[in-house]
Amino acid sequence: MNMDYHKINNLSGWICAAISTTIYILTMEPTTSWWDAGEFIAAAHRMQIVHQPGAPLFLLLQNVFSLLAFGNPERIAYWMNFGSALSSGLTILFLFWTITALVRKMIWQAGAKLTSMGLLQIMGGGAIGAMAYALSDTFWFSAVESEVYAMSSLCTAVVFWAILKWEARADDPGANRWLVFIAYIMGLSLGIHLLNLLTIPALALVIYFRKTTKVTLAGVTKTFLIGCTVLAFILWGVVQYLVKFAAYFDLFFVNTLGMGFGSGAVVFAICVVGALGYGIWYSMQRAKPILNIALVCMGFIIFGYSSFAMVLIRAKANPLLNNSQPDDAFSFLWYLNRGQFGSEPLVGGPYFDSQLIDIKQGSNEYRKGETNYEVAGTENHPVYDRTTLFPRIYSTRDFHPQGYRAWLGLGEGEQPRPVDNLKFLTAYQLGHMYWRYFMWNFAGRQNDQQPLISSYSEGNWISGINFIDQWRLGGQDKLPEAAKTDPSRNAFYFLPLILGVMGLIWQLKRSRMDMAVVGLLFFFTGLAIVLYLNQSPLQPRERDYAYAGSFYAFAIWIGMGAVALADLLKRSWNQRLAVSVAITVGLFAVPILMGVEGWDDHDRSQKYMARDMARNYLESCAPNAILFTYIDNDTFPLWYLQEVEGVRRDVRVVNLSLLGMDWQVRQMKEPAEGYEALPISMADHQFAKGTRDVLYYHDYGIQDSVELQKLLALLLSDNPSDQLVYSNGDRRNFLPTKNFKLTVDKEQVLKHHVVPEKWHDKIVDTMFWTYDHDMVTRSELTLMDILVHNEWKRPIYFTATMPTSQRLGLDDYLVSEGFALRLMPVRARNESGAGHLVNPDNAYENVMHKFTWGNMKDAPYLDPTSYALVGQSLKVFSDTAEMLITEGRREAAKDVVNRAVQVLPERIPLVGLAGQYPVLAAQLYELGETAKANALVERNVRFLDEQLAYYAAIAETKPNVEGQAIRDSLVALEQFAFAAEAHGQPDQQRAARGIFDRYRLHFFGS
Repeated sequence: MNMDYHKINNLSGWICAAISTTIYILTMEPTTSWWDAGEFIAAAHRMQIVHQPGAPLFLLLQNVFSLLAFGNPERIAYWMNFGSALSSGLTILFLFWTITALVRKMIWQAGAKLTSMGLLQIMGGGAIGAMAYALSDTFWFSAVESEVYAMSSLCTAVVFWAILKWEARADDPGANRWLVFIAYIMGLSLGIHLLNLLTIPALALVIYFRKTTKVTLAGVTKTFLIGCTVLAFILWGVVQYLVKFAAYFDLFFVNTLGMGFGSGAVVFAICVVGALGYGIWYSMQRAKPILNIALVCMGFIIFGYSSFAMVLIRAKANPLLNNSQPDDAFSFLWYLNRGQFGSEPLVGGPYFDSQLIDIKQGSNEYRKGETNYEVAGTENHPVYDRTTLFPRIYSTRDFHPQGYRAWLGLGEGEQPRPVDNLKFLTAYQLGHMYWRYFMWNFAGRQNDQQPLISSYSEGNWISGINFIDQWRLGGQDKLPEAAKTDPSRNAFYFLPLILGVMGLIWQLKRSRMDMAVVGLLFFFTGLAIVLYLNQSPLQPRERDYAYAGSFYAFAIWIGMGAVALADLLKRSWNQRLAVSVAITVGLFAVPILMGVEGWDDHDRSQKYMARDMARNYLESCAPNAILFTYIDNDTFPLWYLQEVEGVRRDVRVVNLSLLGMDWQVRQMKEPAEGYEALPISMADHQFAKGTRDVLYYHDYGIQDSVELQKLLALLLSDNPSDQLVYSNGDRRNFLPTKNFKLTVDKEQVLKHHVVPEKWHDKIVDTMFWTYDHDMVTRSELTLMDILVHNEWKRPIYFTATMPTSQRLGLDDYLVSEGFALRLMPVRARNESGAGHLVNPDNAYENVMHKFTWGNMKDAPYLDPTSYALVGQSLKVFSDTAEMLITEGRREAAKDVVNRAVQVLPERIPLVGLAGQYPVLAAQLYELGETAKANALVERNVRFLDEQLAYYAAIAETKPNVEGQAIRDSLVALEQFAFAAEAHGQPDQQRAARGIFDRYRLHFFGS
């Protein structure tokens, strides 16, 4: 029976893996997706350097998968996504074996005979738990795109499975090879993601429980602390301090001994290898087994960690994507330490409204010079007037203070108190950013709309049980049809959660030690991450991927819950019936239900939005253009399209966020792999790290606008008389005025066809504008340099989605040509002062013949990021049509609005999106497309009526936090009414006006 057990266990595990892998392949995205995937695919294909702290092993493995495309660039992303799907399927394999190993220990005693029903309990529990995780929202999302989290989950699954293999064989000769294997996998996982390390405290408990003769609280506590110490040692000692020591060795060898860069790092590496080798030899000679296994494991961790050599090797080659350019010891250290992103305070720190009163200087920071390392500045440690222990409300960036106040209910000017840290931890960091995700996976999800501030109508968890959802959220009796049919609405009726809690209780009763191990895994890969990340409000995207390990642990309990259900039923039924019913019910109530509910919002097989929108950004640009981008989603998909599919490599994509780094400016100064260099005049020493990082504005009372060239010369001057001395002794350049001007060389403008011929008479002699910041970062300084020295030779564009604050104040001279705004020396504001002038010839050609639309009309599911681009697409259509109408080109305008109706999705899930449709409706009326306009108005008015009824129902029992959505809905209704009335459509006008009047009175009383 033992041999049969292992065969059945292996076969059942592989069947679960095959089923889940098949599901992932059927639902995976066929090309790149949003966020980091575009960067990862581009970097893996061409062996380049991704953002800090890097993922070299992931890139190497994904490069292998890309070979399955057999040279077809359009299939490379598909096969890299396949790599994630396969990794995720293998994760399910090891999860199945983990569950069966744990359950087997509790229901199959040594020396006893395993019955067929006992075998079914073990296998059924393993299948239910493994497939529940396979079809959980968070894991499924990561499984179908080329991101690190699929492979990271595989590493977590392997090490937890391996510790159970060691536990079962701990008394056998050579059993410790499993510990060495675990160490090696952990070392390798460092080249994918650090999340795998969080299993260490749980692994330490397994070892303690297996080796001790008597379990005590003191022993458990000591083991837990040892596990945390090992975790900290690897996380900081190995990952960071090994490289830090190597960097300072290199500093001594280069600056003191006069040797070449890297010589000290090589000597340090030899010393580390020599010390490990000697330690292992010593432990063998002196018969010290614990020291021996510790050193061998450390050696394998470092060996696995050596995948980061790829970063150094490829950085030396200076590929196009060379984030941080980590080609020397100190830049490599900065790269690993995520220096670009900063850090969050954990033990002590300021409040968000604390005032900076001093800056203490720490140790020196170094940069690579011509022949030695140069001091680039010092580590600055700010000192604040008010600090607190355990700071949770600390960030002053962007709109974070307003976010804190909204979550805590603090009035403007009201000071936060120490207790507010705990309130924010409970309400936002735990409640909103962990437990909400937990319930998404195991209870149900209302929709996928990301609420930046707590909302009853967006992004909450639901159960599908009406009276419970009504009590929590309200409005369930008035739920709009769009909400009911929203693919992202998933109802699990608490069934996965209930089964998981049953499994937790069952394991607690049967084996407290094993329950402690799984519980520690659950805590460290979930709640401990919440404490460590210390997330600020207004996150740009949902962050549930960080907690996948915690949901993995809960899936183990779900599998055990099926076994617990069988044991419960055995009290009333015979064993065969009880086990059969329990496993059948468990399968249908959890993984099958989760799969059926989740399929539509995880099916990305027809989704091309990220790739096609990237193409639209690039196709908006004239040949040889410079395109300034700002965030991940208007940058990474473009990198993918250029680097993998080879589309529009004449356009130089410049991310303004990265342009604030000296390494990015250096790279942009040089041509690279077919891309032309940017017209940057600054010498390297003028923008090197520690030089002109930030230059502040000091008002010198200059009334007239100053030529940008003169301001640039002042900002770059090394003459002490052009600099200010600050109280701390620093001498810096400064900006004396915000009134800029740029004299226009009309001959150059005409020569390079910057302005359409019909606008030649509108070309201005001088461009005047007001700079809109109180400081000049390296990014703005470089942008000024480009404006001065480009001399209109290359077209300059900004993505239309870029915040206005990032455009240097140039909005008056930006002309829309689709998804990008072109810098032109013409007054580009329309008569109302809002919006941008449109170049109708280029925009029409782009909209009708060049742009692709991501299958947005027919895709079974569009995520929130994609829907935001639907709104941007609508704006491109309506702005282009409006300009064509203004010029009297009605047939061309009709082509554009009909194209909009043809490609835009009919289903409108967002009020903000519906609020943009009145413009298109008015244009359809204006151009004689009355039937289409009426259909558009009727559909949207019906949606808005249902939506407002829903908000009204919520307001009956809950505080009304949907105020902006209500106002947007009413504005949209009024605009539809105006459009219908202006074009003689009384039925549509009355319908829209009636609903508007009714809800305006209901919500605002007038």
